[in-house]
Amino acid sequence: MLAVLGTSTCLIMNAEAYREVPGVCGVVDGGVTVGAWGYEAGQSGVGDIFAWYARNALPGHYADEARRRGLSPYELLDTLAAEQPVGGHGLLALDWHSGNRSVLMDHELSGVLVGLTLATRPEEIWRALLEATAFGARTVVDAFTAAGVAVDELTVAGGLTANRLLLRIYADVLNRPLHVLDSAHPAALGAAVHAAVAAGAYPDVPAASAAMGAGRRETWHPDPARSAAYDELYAEYRALHDHFGRGGTDVLHRLRALRHHPHLQ
Repeated sequence: MLAVLGTSTCLIMNAEAYREVPGVCGVVDGGVTVGAWGYEAGQSGVGDIFAWYARNALPGHYADEARRRGLSPYELLDTLAAEQPVGGHGLLALDWHSGNRSVLMDHELSGVLVGLTLATRPEEIWRALLEATAFGARTVVDAFTAAGVAVDELTVAGGLTANRLLLRIYADVLNRPLHVLDSAHPAALGAAVHAAVAAGAYPDVPAASAAMGAGRRETWHPDPARSAAYDELYAEYRALHDHFGRGGTDVLHRLRALRHHPHLQ
């Protein structure tokens, strides 16, 4: 499986057989390469969530501190959040600020953050949001696995692979090696690969990929202790996920309806 990490996330893979994967509607015979079933899932908001938080919720003195250190707001938040122990912030978030694509396919859902106290700091919320997107990715991988479509290897590419803390969190949450490709624009690269085949420069996509594809930059391996701790948090994420997304409450839909059609002006 390749996860393209950007403003949103596209998770795409080839498989030999067709299976019904709940919440995954993009399944096409030959959709990626001839002779294989192409599966495509996604997360509606990832980098967009991080940008929203840094742009709208960062206190002024944090922005001043970032400038003093010669860092971007993102780099400052990563630096402050990096040494937190797993679960140390006491927070849990649902990464639905742009709705949920896979596996609930419900764009009327919205983000959730629980566990706030008067002691909660901005970098703790930041880390909870990073973790929420990793939990969302694990939910997709688990859906494939449960449907009998094995995810034997996980590779990531895209602009967000510049975030070292994010990569570490993803490897630990997914509890599997995370292979990082040296490509900040994999969608454009993939389009070029297919265009080269269409133009006759290469006989097929595998041949074009072998010649044009990005090399592996690095591999992140999960830390067993952190992964075990994240298993506990992931179980809580799934409970929250199912409560708000599978009928435990309809409050997110009601709140959206009120926002669009308020009773009082």
